[in-house]
This record gives sequence, structure tokens and C-alpha cells, in this order.
Amino acid sequence: MWIYRRCIVLAATLLMSLQAQEPPVIPVGADAYKMWDKWAYQRIGARAYMRSTYDRLGGNHTADASHFLYQEADDFNVTLDVAGPGMLYFARYNHWHGSPWHYEVDGKDNIVQESSTANPRKPVPDSVFLPEHLFPNPLTWTWSVTKGADLMWVPIGFEKTFRMAYSRTFYGTGYYIYHQYVRGAKLSQEVKSWDGQTAPDAGIAALLNRAGTDIAPAAGSDGTVEQKGQLRLGARETAKVWESSGSARMIRALEFSVPVSQALALSNVRLRVHWDGRAAPSIDAPMALFHGTGILHNQDNREYLVKGLPMVVQYQGGRVHLRCFFPMPFFRSARIELTGVESEIADIRWSIRHQPFRDPANHVGYFHATYQDIPKPETGQDMVLLDTTKTEGGGDWSGSFVGTSLIFTHNGVLNTLEGDPRFFFDDSQTPQAQGTGTEEWGGGGDYWGGRNMTLPLAGHPVGVRRPEDAKVPEDKIHSAYRFLLADLMPFGKNARIQFEHGGTNLSTEHYETVTYWYGLPAASLVRTDQLKIGDAESERAHRYVSPNASEVYELTSRYELGPDTLERLWPNLPPVSGEGREVYPAHKDSGRYTTGVSEFNVKLDRNNLGVLLRRKLDYSLANQRAEVYIGPPDAKEGDWKAAGIWYLAGSNACVYSYPPDRDELGATQHNVEISNRRFRDDEFLVPRDLTAGKDMIRVRVKFTPVDRTLVPGQAQRSASFRGWSEFRYDVYSYVMPRFQ
Repeated sequence: MWIYRRCIVLAATLLMSLQAQEPPVIPVGADAYKMWDKWAYQRIGARAYMRSTYDRLGGNHTADASHFLYQEADDFNVTLDVAGPGMLYFARYNHWHGSPWHYEVDGKDNIVQESSTANPRKPVPDSVFLPEHLFPNPLTWTWSVTKGADLMWVPIGFEKTFRMAYSRTFYGTGYYIYHQYVRGAKLSQEVKSWDGQTAPDAGIAALLNRAGTDIAPAAGSDGTVEQKGQLRLGARETAKVWESSGSARMIRALEFSVPVSQALALSNVRLRVHWDGRAAPSIDAPMALFHGTGILHNQDNREYLVKGLPMVVQYQGGRVHLRCFFPMPFFRSARIELTGVESEIADIRWSIRHQPFRDPANHVGYFHATYQDIPKPETGQDMVLLDTTKTEGGGDWSGSFVGTSLIFTHNGVLNTLEGDPRFFFDDSQTPQAQGTGTEEWGGGGDYWGGRNMTLPLAGHPVGVRRPEDAKVPEDKIHSAYRFLLADLMPFGKNARIQFEHGGTNLSTEHYETVTYWYGLPAASLVRTDQLKIGDAESERAHRYVSPNASEVYELTSRYELGPDTLERLWPNLPPVSGEGREVYPAHKDSGRYTTGVSEFNVKLDRNNLGVLLRRKLDYSLANQRAEVYIGPPDAKEGDWKAAGIWYLAGSNACVYSYPPDRDELGATQHNVEISNRRFRDDEFLVPRDLTAGKDMIRVRVKFTPVDRTLVPGQAQRSASFRGWSEFRYDVYSYVMPRFQ
């Protein structure tokens, strides 16, 4: 019998080992919601991007509104232009501005509107997206609920191309999150083109409508165990809540409650969670902010401060209940504890539900909540909410960024909300995600008018409308939350989450932030090569050939960030200390451009699951597009296989169209703005079937010009030269994280 049992154990171990060599399934489309229990799982081969109408000059011109990649017509002003298969997961607009919107999927134009479109000077109360059956609530919300924004979470698939364009340009501000995938990645379903006729899967609405309720598995289902307890937390004492050891588990629900009279005292109690005996806690945050609200101060006696999907703050039965439903895996042990502040809390009740975790450890990431207290933000520099190269000992981390909760003022000062989010992943110097403002990130607009709102995935839970309305200091604390589910942002090596403080990094408000993320201390993206164009030795080592390439030229410029120098947001504000001081200096680099074909060899990890190819380029060359082919290191004609289209829309010149006199129906403008930020990093995903089992490939990049002007009928105001720019190629191999 013991031999039989031993064989069973060995077989299970072998099966687990084989599974650990293959990536987990990536939920796609409706599955990205319905498979929410896979929140913690690695998305190996998926890439997230957030584009927006931000001010290309680095400032906050008209609150980052009305900056377009190009115009095809006065009623077709393009904000997003993508090549290759992918999935749009989110779009945010300021009110109805810009509607009707064009959703052009694989060349087919679909008109999406808001019901205030017909007469935008007299907006319709309780407005909706149209066609309403394609964009139902709770996948969409409009300004009457959000207090300033139109939000869209309907998955929109595309197989070849996607463009979004605004018909009107007054206050045309927005940001959009989409995913693209390595061909051959393990997707839960194929990416298929949205047909503009089929309503979204009812399962998405069913899930989102459960926000504020208990969405976790019940005790007894699939081995789920529930444990409960009660404790007294002394002033500045640390109390153990729960611990587990000996087996791999997944926490599915964690709840705390206290009498309403003790809610304020609980706000700043620290929740600390250690996974698997790691030296530093992966969760270390004030209780209120961890659960999505800046403070447990309920000035108008609402039932919910946070009626979110993964986080809930509910006042019920004389107690305040704080619930977390983010899945939290661990492999050997977990320890949860609370550390008190000045006041004793005598009656803390807690409950936890957990179940066996049966998948390989390298399929998931530990759940993290990283807290930053920033009483005095650095003038001229973004606040860094998370830098995984420095957290928990640094090193490589793979996982996903899944949200933020932040206090942006303790004093009712709302112009801090002009600050843009900027997110950088896996060594990129260009943010893969660039937004238009902090309240936009939190699902609002126009500072929410100071009013509160709570949605399943975004909200502004606390803070009075105006500082003069405050009756106690706690009324002036304002916070926002944003949770990412379908639109989460995977990374394979590192993540840096940054926010501007105020429109040009000049706010002096006290910020407190929590960044939610899943991470495993092992890479799923490994840099395996680098080709430096213009460096003779590097070009020779990579057998770089480009017959039509220019001579090497030197460029001094910048990447896109905030203003180059300290400057006031508005001229009528008081002078800034150090005004005019350079904060984002230029740097020098060398490269080439070509109007033909470039070829080069690059090294890979033989165990790769696909490849990410990143290019540093000169963004003054507009709409750079190329066909990419892959062959063996000694490729000849006939050896090449198509890998896809590499396309970067726009340039460092954009069209600014903000009708004068703040006229909702004002004529489209054709103002060209040219930024001094010419350096940019851009990415291309090389299919797994062309790289698997290979330690070297040859890449062919064939420039295919796009015949497009920046402004219709004004070719002389657009870029006069077209070409493919290349300064550097960095090669990253997708691999399974080496973690047991």
C-alpha cells in the first residue's frame, strides 16, 4: 500500500511540475470578469496600455482635453489608433463631450452616443449610452451618477485594427485601456471582432450588480473553511488576528467590524499580512485606506462608503463592516495582524474564509497593498506610489497592477486632482499608461463637484463639497479608489506607479496612497538581448543590415513626462519657488531611420513563451508602421514568416481643437502643437510559434508608410518626412517565473 501511495504522490508532483512549465489561462473578454477568481493569476503574454488626450507639451492645457493624434475630418478626431488583435476594456469621457464617438473595429465604423448628444447645451438627466442594449448599466455609468464622467467597461474585441474618434471636440478629454496578446498565448477564448450588434454577456452585469455584497465562495463549497474571532486592540499594541501554516491556501474573504462609535479610531489601525514567512509584510496599510476610503467618517450617514466589487465599507446594525474579496494565495504560511494607534479598540470582530490552493505556485502572485505617506510631495517630480525594484528587497517581480486607493487632500483642496497618472512597466522609459487627471482615474470628472459616489470599480467615498461646509476636520479629507479587473495591467519584471501632484507637480497637499498589486518575486520577462543602432560593434554583433537607412544621426531630446521646468499651472497663481528650474533634462542618443527594410539577429531564452520587442525611436516621424517577419539566424528569401504589424500612431505633433467661447457645438479647430519630446519607447509582441524552442532569431522590419496628414487639407503643416526610426531594440523573452 505504501508503494501505491508513494506512486500517487510522485505522479501528482510530476503533474504539478509539468503544469508549472506552462502558463495559466488568460481570461479574455467577458471571461475577464466572470473568471474574477483568477484575479491573482499571471497574465503571461498579455500587455496593457492606457492612452489618453493628455497635453503632449507636458503641462495641463485645458485640463488635458482636446488633444488628438490626427484629424481625418471635422467630425472624425482620432484619440486612439491600434494595429493588431486586442480588446478594449475601458473608456472614460468627460460628460457627453465628444459624442457621437466612432468605434471603428477592423475598418467598420460603429457610432456610440450618449443621450445628451442631441442637445448638449441642455443635457438629459439620468443619461445613458446609446445603443443602450449594447452599453447597459452597470457596465456603463454617466455623469448624473458619477458626478462628472461617462464610463464604459464593455469589452470591445478587434482582430486587426481599432480606432476611436470624437465627432465633437469641445472638452474632448478621455482615457482608454486596452490589452494585446502574444499570438499563441493561452487565452480563455479567441479574440473576435465586436459586431456592434450583440449585447455584452449577461454574466458581467450579474457580477457587477453584486458589488457591495458577499461575492466569495460560501463555507463548505470547494473545501472553503470559515473562521471567526473577536479581539481587543490596545493603544499602539500589535495583535495577531489569524495565522496558518503547512499547506497552500487561498484567502477568499476577509472581514472586520467594529461599533460605529469606534470607526474613526479604526481608520488608521495598520493591517499587516506576511506571506510564507517573508521578512517584510506584503500588506501594510491603514485599515480605512486599504478598504477604499480615506477615513471611516460617515458625515451624512450613508449605508455604504465603498460599495465596491472587491472592497466594501458598509454601516449596518450599529457597526461598520470592512470586507475584502481580493483572492490572496499563499503556499506555506500566512500571518495577519493589526497594529493599534492612540486609542484602544475593545470590540474588533473578524472573519476569514479560505480554501485549498491546488495550482503551481508560479501561476499566481502574492496580493500586496503598498502604502505611502507623502506629507510633502517633491516639487517638480511625480509621486512614486510603487516601485517594485525597491519594495520587499527589490529584485524582479512579475504580476499585475490592480488598483489604487488614495487620499489626495486633508484640507478640501481639490485642484490636486489635476495630477495625471503615469505607469511604467518592465524598464520602459515611456509610460505604457498615461492619464488625464486623478479624478478621471477615480471615475469622476470636474472634481466630482466635491460630491461623493461609489461604483463597483471606482469611487470618491469621502469629503464634503466645499471646505466651508466642513463641521469637523475629518470632513475635509477626500479620497478616491480605482480597482482594475478586466483592465488590470500585467508586468513581467518591474512596475513603477506614479502620479503628478497637481497639474504640474506643484501641490503641497498631504497625500496618502495604497497601491494594490499581485506579485511574485521572480520574472516572467527576461531581457535576453539589446541592439544599439549607431554603435558599430553592436550592429556588427547582431548582423544588422539596413540598405536604405540614413547615416547615424545624433538627437538631444526627452521622453514624455511632465513640464521640462517648474512652472505655474495658471499664470494668476503665486510664483513658484525655483520657477524656471529644469526638472526633466534632455539627453543625447544616436540612431538611424529607414524607408526600407532593417534586419538583425537577436538572442532569446530557449524556453520562451513568446517575445516582447521594444524599440527606442524618434517620435517626430509620424505614424510609423512596419511589417515584421521572423526567420532563422541565417534567413534567406522564403524563410520568413509574418509576425504582424508594428504600428505607432501619431507623433510628437498633435492637433489641439478646443472651440472658442466654450461652445458645445463650436466648430472643430485645426491647431497643431509640437512637443519637444521626441524620444519614445514602443513595443511589439512576437508570436510564440515563431520563437518557441529557439535561442536566436532574425528579425525583418519592413517599413510600410501611412499616407495621412495631421490635419485634413493642410499637408504643409504635417510631418514632411516619413520613415522608420530606430535607436535601440531591447529583447525580452516571456518565461515561466522560476519560483517554487
